Amino acid sequence: MNKEQRIIKLKAEALRERAPDWLAGIKGTWLVFSVFCIVSLALAVFFAANGHLAWALFFAGIAAFILLISNYWLHTRVVAPILGLGDIARRIAGGSYGALANKLENDEIGSLTDAINDMSVRICTADNAQTEFISSVSHELRTPLTAITGWSETLLYDDAIQGDSRRGVSIIAKESGRLTNMVEELLEFSRIRDGRFTLNIETVDMCAEVEDIVFTYEKLMREEDGVGLIYEPAAEDIGPVDGDPRRLKQVIVNILDNAAKHGRGGDIEISVKQEDGCVIIAVRDHGPGIPENELPHVKEKFYKGSSKERGSGIGLAICDEIVTRHGGTLTISNAETGGAVVTVSLPIKSYD
Repeated sequence: MNKEQRIIKLKAEALRERAPDWLAGIKGTWLVFSVFCIVSLALAVFFAANGHLAWALFFAGIAAFILLISNYWLHTRVVAPILGLGDIARRIAGGSYGALANKLENDEIGSLTDAINDMSVRICTADNAQTEFISSVSHELRTPLTAITGWSETLLYDDAIQGDSRRGVSIIAKESGRLTNMVEELLEFSRIRDGRFTLNIETVDMCAEVEDIVFTYEKLMREEDGVGLIYEPAAEDIGPVDGDPRRLKQVIVNILDNAAKHGRGGDIEISVKQEDGCVIIAVRDHGPGIPENELPHVKEKFYKGSSKERGSGIGLAICDEIVTRHGGTLTISNAETGGAVVTVSLPIKSYD
């Protein structure tokens, strides 16, 4: 913008500021268009009624021209900016806190733009404060929880501790372990939010990984949770995937843990198969399932819905982030005959 254009714009803004409220902004401009259009149409009708067809056509043409200009103005100054604000609002709703819209004019749309930008900045500030708080508290809890877990497990090796005392120490060990897992989830969440979350990619045989997980946790889940783990291996050889084996194991274990908590004593089924160039890992429990109105939200961070189970509410959100960063998808649905099904789809490594 050159000097003359800036001067013209400043003069226009000064005129707008001196204009009455009913002539300011979009409503004033639209009122002017409407008045000129109505006057032109009235004159066209007047001259047509008096037999002056040339003047009637002239003013009808002016009315049509004003109508075209007003529609163009409406599109460029109202419709297009509102569509842009809608895109920004959807980005903010999708998690892009701090995204700002470009303010075009000092009118009603400009005021709306300022309000949305202010909202976005405030949400970003609050979200950053929340993430920093979670990270700080999690780090502070980690050390004492490690000490409590270590000492409680040590005391369990002491044969002198028996009866209710031994039962109490066992409860302390179990609850401190649960809190430690929750703290680790919160730390993972804070790493994802501030960009410190990394993947160590290598070639991974998901069939072997799932078999190792089943072998490791089958007996443990039966003894501690009272649920059986039924594994259905792939019917054919499945190619490897590019991924972080530790993170992928974290996803499967978290899904199994959720199935054990919400399955309410029924068996858990886990299967592996190949479909459309992807490894499909499905975990199903035989519990009550998930209410239909909660299904779209179960992967949102800190969402617990109507569940009474203890937990941070971010385990599935972290799993979804891990799977997404591997180029895959994590979907949650209800089985037709009852229970919930969590399906992880990961692209098979290509050697092209």
